[in-house]
Amino acid sequence: MSAIAGLESVSGIAANPVIMQLGGAVLSQQPVQGAGFGDILAAGMKQVEAKLSSADSLVRQFALDDSIPVHQVTFALEEARMSVELAMQVRARLVESYRDMMNMQI
Repeated sequence: MSAIAGLESVSGIAANPVIMQLGGAVLSQQPVQGAGFGDILAAGMKQVEAKLSSADSLVRQFALDDSIPVHQVTFALEEARMSVELAMQVRARLVESYRDMMNMQI
């Protein structure tokens, strides 16, 4: 659901005074079209992969040519390391959530 579609849905509610009444009829929910949780995870993993490949190419350029400053290589490597750590933390939380849900008694 894009931001514009969200604004349109809010303005549609405001334009219909029947919907705004308390205790009124239950509104039918329309399915939300947009990026799902899997899409968001895939986009995040692509960003991590891009940072890793960028850091790798900088290290290769630094090894072949001295024109690349060492601090630029260090920043790229640290940024890639932090991205991987963040991805691992997200993965750990997802696994922990899955285990919690599986251990719930119904």
